[in-house]
Amino acid sequence: MKVYSKISEIIGQKGGAYFILIDPDKIEKNNIAEFLSVCEKSGVDGFLVGGSLIVDGDLEQSISVIKKHSSLPVIIFPGSVSQLSPLADAVLYLSLISGRNAEHLIGKQVLAAPVIKKFNLEAISTGYMLIESGKQTTAEYISGTKPIPRNKPEIAAATALAGQYLGMKLIYLEGGSGADLHVPFETVNAVANEIDVPLIVGGGIRNPDVARQMIENGANIVITGNFFENKNNWDLIKDFASAVHTKLPVNV
Repeated sequence: MKVYSKISEIIGQKGGAYFILIDPDKIEKNNIAEFLSVCEKSGVDGFLVGGSLIVDGDLEQSISVIKKHSSLPVIIFPGSVSQLSPLADAVLYLSLISGRNAEHLIGKQVLAAPVIKKFNLEAISTGYMLIESGKQTTAEYISGTKPIPRNKPEIAAATALAGQYLGMKLIYLEGGSGADLHVPFETVNAVANEIDVPLIVGGGIRNPDVARQMIENGANIVITGNFFENKNNWDLIKDFASAVHTKLPVNV
């Protein structure tokens, strides 16, 4: 089954999908097998792998390790054209539709397209939108774009709808890695009420109650990332999954 179809199936059966983002720069090689086991047992639905800037990490090696220790889907969340690998199950084919930098709207995508075809990767077209999160994030700095203001949900909604009309299969609202503030619920709700494709929300989500409210406001997929780089937080993975899986009994 294609990854996109699998995601749609998970949303229909569970009420929402829960993915964890793994940054190859921050992966703890000594703990990764244990971490992946906890994720599988806790109800995580899959992994995103990538980052705005990979300095010391190895994307392909990270994917290989994840595939070795987990049966869950592995989707590349690329920060650049170099972040592609045939080992992954799919790639989010991102276009930064919240910005006005042509390189991130279409330029990088042109360079990546032949590589994706060569690798036979499933490309899931995704309208990527940065939302103001309280501080400048790496994604904002690297992309050279401004995020959509937190107090302008109507702009976010119109941008997301434009992405859908352009053929995007997913819309991704992003606060940014390590964001001080998560995407406002009002913004999530405004976007969800305008679009008919699955809505992803990530960045700054640090407790299960917030994850649940994202789903209740219309998100279909919740992403958490650097919060679980701290092993002390691993006990909460099951709570996050339960919060997102609104159609399942609690803690199942």
